[in-house]
Amino acid sequence: MITTWGEWKRYPKAVRGEKLEAPIGPGIYEVRYASTGALFAFGAVDNIAHALSQLSTGSRSLSSFFIRRAPAELPDLEYRTCATATRADARIAEERMIGRREAYMKGAA
Repeated sequence: MITTWGEWKRYPKAVRGEKLEAPIGPGIYEVRYASTGALFAFGAVDNIAHALSQLSTGSRSLSSFFIRRAPAELPDLEYRTCATATRADARIAEERMIGRREAYMKGAA
């Protein structure tokens, strides 16, 4: 299994009418702060597009159906995705990436 990341894209802001471009299927995603490159979110999911869209709306609870709140304003973010054939493949790729990050951080320290 070879995982290939897509290009970094600016995270869309609904206020400006921008759209999210991501696969509707299993894979991994990475979101970072555009200014610093620091990690904001990362994960292996069944539906990449859905997971990325949930970053701006937050969690869904029963009270959210009755109480309307303005979406939280997110900082300037960038995201990239890597589609996989199955969720299991996404989990394997996620574990490998976490292992690489840990090895890099130990070497940088």
